[in-house]
Formats: sequence, C-alpha cells, structure tokens
Amino acid sequence: MSGGYMGYMLVAGLMSLIGMFVSGRLKSKFAHYSQVPTRRGLSGREVAESMLSSYGIQDVKVVESQGFLSDHYNPMNKTVALSPDVYHGRSVAATAVAAHECGHAVQHATAYPMLKLRSGLVPLVKVSSRAQQWLLFLALGGFGAGASGSQTILMITIVAFAVTALFSFITLPVEFDASKRAMVWVDQSGVVTGTEYDGAKDALQWAAMTYVAAALSALVMLLYLIMRMRD
Repeated sequence: MSGGYMGYMLVAGLMSLIGMFVSGRLKSKFAHYSQVPTRRGLSGREVAESMLSSYGIQDVKVVESQGFLSDHYNPMNKTVALSPDVYHGRSVAATAVAAHECGHAVQHATAYPMLKLRSGLVPLVKVSSRAQQWLLFLALGGFGAGASGSQTILMITIVAFAVTALFSFITLPVEFDASKRAMVWVDQSGVVTGTEYDGAKDALQWAAMTYVAAALSALVMLLYLIMRMRD
C-alpha cells in the first residue's frame, strides 16, 4: 500500500473519530431529552401535523419510518418521516426533531434557494460518492498508467470529493435554517415553554453539529488530496 493511501487512511481515521464523538453526543442528548416530557403532551406526529397546518401546508403527509433517528423530509413524495421514538414520543426531543423536519417541508413550500440547490446536486453527489472509493484506490495506490495517468486519476478524484464537499457545506445553511424555523414555531405556538424550549434548542444544536463535522471532514479530505496533487 502506498504512502499516499496510508496518509489518507490516517486522516480519514481521525475525522471518523471526531464524527463518532459528535454522533455519540447527539445520541446522549436525544436519550436525555426523550425522558423529558412536555407540558402540552403532544406526540411528534401531532406536533408535525400542527406545524404543517399552521403554515397552510396540506399536501405533506406525516408517516412513521423505521430505525433510530431516521427522521427526514422527502421532497419527492412530500412526506415527513419520523422514527418510532419521535412519531409516538411526547418528549422535548420528539417535539424538536418533528418540528425540525417540518422546517424542511416549509423550506420546500416556500422554495428556499439553498434547499433547491442541494436537491439539484443529489444525483451528482450519488455518482461521486459511489466512485470515490475506487478512484482513491487508483489515485493513491499508484495504479495509473505512468505519472501522467496517476495525475489525471488524482484530478478526477479531487473533482469527485469537491462535489461531496460542496454538498456538505450547502447542507449546513439548510439544516440551520430548518432548526431556526422549528424553534420559532414551537416558541410562538406554545408547544414548548421555558426549560423545554432550552432543551429542544440544545438537542437541535447537537444534531446540527453532526452536519458541521461531516462538512469539515469532507473539506479536510479534499485539502489532503489537493496537497497530494501538488507533491
């Protein structure tokens, strides 16, 4: 295995450890706030339906998904999918997550520019992500047809990683904006009050940190490859 590939693995390992720490912290926060009930006692499903209704969004369905923290908004079929703990939960965590996912639905309904940009990049990101492993193996393993071939493969690899890095950074304002919309609505609607609001905000901030960690990881990987190109 070449030194370049070993170097990449070391960088990837370090960023993976940071990601694991942030992910673990998020799970810990979610577990804590899942045990904190709200005074209103609304389930995540009821919170989501109420928020959508208050924004006049009638064409989005709230459905139950499978898996822990599998919550997401699907703009293709217009569904807010909530994990079982959120869908049925009547806690601060369930309220925060449900409102956040509805924040994405509001973005979609109001044609939020950054969401449209991210959605447009999805097909390209899927192709780039699938190709990255093989491109790295070829570029850093020294399997190109001579120096010129290796440099060409490395350049293609850099482009593939640049796409995913760009996607990661475009995701940040989308996620932060969805959380902001969520917190404004839960506060104005009275779904949470006092310390419940602080808990919901704390939970969403740690959820956002997972996206920050992913973006930084993508940037570090890209910079590493660029430095390899300049060697």
